[in-house]
Amino acid sequence: MTRVGQGDGEHRDGEEPSPAPDATMQLGVEQLRASVDETMQLRVPEGGIPEGGIPESGIPEGGIPERGAPATRPSRRAARTPASPSAGVLRARLAPVLRPVAARLAPVRRAVAARLEPVLGPVAALFGPYARRLRPHYPRPGRTGWRRWVPSWRQTLGGFLACFGLSTLFLAGAYAATDIPDDLNSHATQQDNVYFWADGTPLARTGWVQRQAMPLDEIPEDVRWAVLAAENDSFYSDPGISVSGITRALLRTVGQGETEGGSTITQQYVKNVYLSQDRTLGRKFDEAMIALKLDNEMSKDRILEGYLNTSWYGRGTYGIQRAAQAYYGKEVQQLDVSEAAFLASLLKGAGLFDPTLSQANRDRAVERWSWILDRMVSIGKLSPQERAKYREFPEPLKSNPLYATGEQSDYLVELAMQYVKKTSKISDRDFDLGGYQIYTTFDKKREAELTDAVTKAREQGRKDHPKEARAAHYGAASVAADGRILAVYGGPDHRKQGYNESNATTVSAGSAFQPFVYAAGLEHGVRLTRDGAPTPVTGEDLYNGDDGVPVTTPEGPYWDRSGRKVSARNDGGKSYGRISLHRALALSVNTPFMQLGMDTGLENVRATAEAAGLLPSSIGAQVPALATGSARPSAIRMASGYATFVADGVHTEPYSVRKITRAGHKVSLPRPGVRRAMSAGTAREVQSALTDAYRTAHGDTPAGAAGKVGTTEDDTAAWYVGSLDRTTTAVVVYRIDLSESLEPLPLEGLGGTPADSVPYGIWSSALGTGG
Repeated sequence: MTRVGQGDGEHRDGEEPSPAPDATMQLGVEQLRASVDETMQLRVPEGGIPEGGIPESGIPEGGIPERGAPATRPSRRAARTPASPSAGVLRARLAPVLRPVAARLAPVRRAVAARLEPVLGPVAALFGPYARRLRPHYPRPGRTGWRRWVPSWRQTLGGFLACFGLSTLFLAGAYAATDIPDDLNSHATQQDNVYFWADGTPLARTGWVQRQAMPLDEIPEDVRWAVLAAENDSFYSDPGISVSGITRALLRTVGQGETEGGSTITQQYVKNVYLSQDRTLGRKFDEAMIALKLDNEMSKDRILEGYLNTSWYGRGTYGIQRAAQAYYGKEVQQLDVSEAAFLASLLKGAGLFDPTLSQANRDRAVERWSWILDRMVSIGKLSPQERAKYREFPEPLKSNPLYATGEQSDYLVELAMQYVKKTSKISDRDFDLGGYQIYTTFDKKREAELTDAVTKAREQGRKDHPKEARAAHYGAASVAADGRILAVYGGPDHRKQGYNESNATTVSAGSAFQPFVYAAGLEHGVRLTRDGAPTPVTGEDLYNGDDGVPVTTPEGPYWDRSGRKVSARNDGGKSYGRISLHRALALSVNTPFMQLGMDTGLENVRATAEAAGLLPSSIGAQVPALATGSARPSAIRMASGYATFVADGVHTEPYSVRKITRAGHKVSLPRPGVRRAMSAGTAREVQSALTDAYRTAHGDTPAGAAGKVGTTEDDTAAWYVGSLDRTTTAVVVYRIDLSESLEPLPLEGLGGTPADSVPYGIWSSALGTGG
């Protein structure tokens, strides 16, 4: 084997000389080692490098000849670059530093060369000639002028293949390194909670965004294909990205400094839920990589479902379900293909295609709506005959009905929300994530009538009693016999008064509590002796109706803690003599019922009131005053308690929500409790007495009306609780100056009189009785 520095003709003793190998075709181990030594070591003559550098006479003219090339051929680099005197100075300064490094690396070089020899030797022998031919000679030798700078076809092909290979390698690495993010954008997961009236129309919404996720199988196929025709008709066949679209976006960015569309639905979905909305090349690249991976790991249907539920449609809405409600006031399942085509046009930019914003918007919307329908025909998703039916543009609603939340709506929403959380055991955190559709029991017409009636009474109170009206409060509620809360009046403005008057336990029930005492006596009888058996009671039994009659027990008069006899008082100090219980209830006489409460047992009065629907916490102390209405029930609970009489003694817990769904699926909502509070006979007798009470005060019309007023001894509250058509409405008026205390103040005429009661006027106006 030849060595550097020896003649080509030298050979080992005892061996026949062999033909000299081609220097360009053969790589020997010794040559590799010698080459490493020559190229990696800095040889410095004894005494150091002379000042001024190595003399040029030490370098052959024309530079060092290339290995395998004729010795007379000059080096291009040497021909182009003249020797620099400063190079010698630089080498002289670096020599002391580099010499130890080179010495330390020499064993490593030899070890590496020894290990690579078995591999590189055959490879170099095989590919050496081709590699030498492909080595670019640029500028091209043998040519002059501008032709020297024109690459050959080999150079062009090599450059293209190199770029293609490197790009492929880069993209493959980027794809492998890309992970689908675990955390979605907060705006992509946040949804609103939507409340509906009893008739299914939107009542209100809560939450930062308007979005309701819908499963794909509940979105009509026509709606899906309207969106696909508008945005990405090759969705089910493409790999998740559009190369042409990305190219257009890149050209747009380079040309005008901003990115532009061209994204597939998969890319748009990735942008919606995983990335920011920044219009940059970096974000576009991330979008494409994640879209490719998502397309491989997620089904097309899931991607489409996610896209339809996260896209922006304008009017504060995200998702096709909320868009259908915002623009057409209907569920997505009720959309026809024409309406779906318009909603699909909004995906291109709701601010440019909402026809209610400007005439220019309308023109654009009509044009794109028509194009989408035609596109559906061309891709075979709509027949020409069906297309012919849609020649008139489907005008959307002028405003978003989901924003139509009046002042009373806030009280309704609060009531329904509290019921949902308590009954369905939904945590605040889960509820705030949104996505719930809450179908309430509230009747839109009754709510409007009740609100209007209370508002008129409030305004009249301001005119008649301007000073007292400043502290006036009004609460009202309508409850059906089956427990549905149909309407409430919670206050003038929830933003100024956060608590709900219809659900507040603030003032005493007064004489409006008498039906519960009457029902307790009818149900449990009375005990005239301490150890005697109960004696049945009927509505015809007589009691003393005189004012100021002392209350007695089997042992004698009842004394309070201050040592005074307890007695009952009638409104106006009027005495009625001996009077039947039925008649006493009809005339709202207090004294018989205080004594009846003592005779039947205050524990039975309390139990009957609670069974009928009053909350235990509102009953208060078990003293004789309980029978005259010391309990403090809310308007909702008073209406619910009277509704028990209407329902023949069966009580259904009042409820405000009949159904809850989320993402199209029902959420567990336990049915309200139902129990028998009293016998049907007892309930009917009480209801009969209430009917007579209404007739005595207001006549025979309307038929079936029943109810009575409620007054308190200290004139701090006025009530009216009445029923009509199996619906009971309770109204209360009272005064509290919240800036001073929570103690009720005298009404000072604000509640009217028993003969001309303001609460009855509200009840009558709300129910349209004209009484």
